[in-house]
Amino acid sequence: MELFSREFGQGSPVVILHGLFGFSDNWQTIAKALADHHLVITPDLRNHGRSPHVPTHTYPEMADDLKVFLEQHWVFKTALVGHSMGGKVAMQFALHHPDIVERLVVVDIAPGLATDNHAHIFRALLDLDLSRIATRQEAEAWLEPRVPDFGTRQFLLKNITRNADGTFAWKMNLPVLWGAYPDILAGVQGEPFDKPTLFIRGSRSNYVQDEDFPLIRRMFPQAQVVTIEGAGHWVHADKPTELLVLVREFLG
Repeated sequence: MELFSREFGQGSPVVILHGLFGFSDNWQTIAKALADHHLVITPDLRNHGRSPHVPTHTYPEMADDLKVFLEQHWVFKTALVGHSMGGKVAMQFALHHPDIVERLVVVDIAPGLATDNHAHIFRALLDLDLSRIATRQEAEAWLEPRVPDFGTRQFLLKNITRNADGTFAWKMNLPVLWGAYPDILAGVQGEPFDKPTLFIRGSRSNYVQDEDFPLIRRMFPQAQVVTIEGAGHWVHADKPTELLVLVREFLG
């Protein structure tokens, strides 16, 4: 498993892990802003972007992918930032490799079993026959009634790529991700990670509830939870400046 990645800047390492349906480009603005003091690395997780498409998709496997990736890049101490699914990968990794992770930032996801917020999106994407689509505009028009939120729709459409023969295809391994959806919703496990940890949630998101705080603090005893007003689940897209201020201050 050799993950595709992008790198920015130089200094102490920060690795940013994207969420479900995402890839490394999604965090490019934040990565470039942090690059004035850090080496920022944004990998594509398995079955996403330009990383390998494989038959399974679990958090222990993705944490193992990350371990190999860091060793390949000679990174033996790093700060980890993860959003949504990537936040759970970051948590899983920190719980099992606390010697490597110096600080942990988790964006809008809790460590326990997640609520199903994506089944309707999966059904819409699986029903979209890319072989019958001639332009991206046709794909957007088809998705619009099924995914009404404009921002979410634009985010999903970034996963469509054009082949050399002019046809369209998904960048992500959509059938495997749908089959592994219960694994994506699953919680993470491991010994408590007793190092500085920051949970950031959006006020308009339901992914991190107040009732999640006891589990968060049991698994991450040094955790602090901060809410960004006006942000939904894609906090880095809704309120990038506010998120950047928090992350910069936390990373020091």
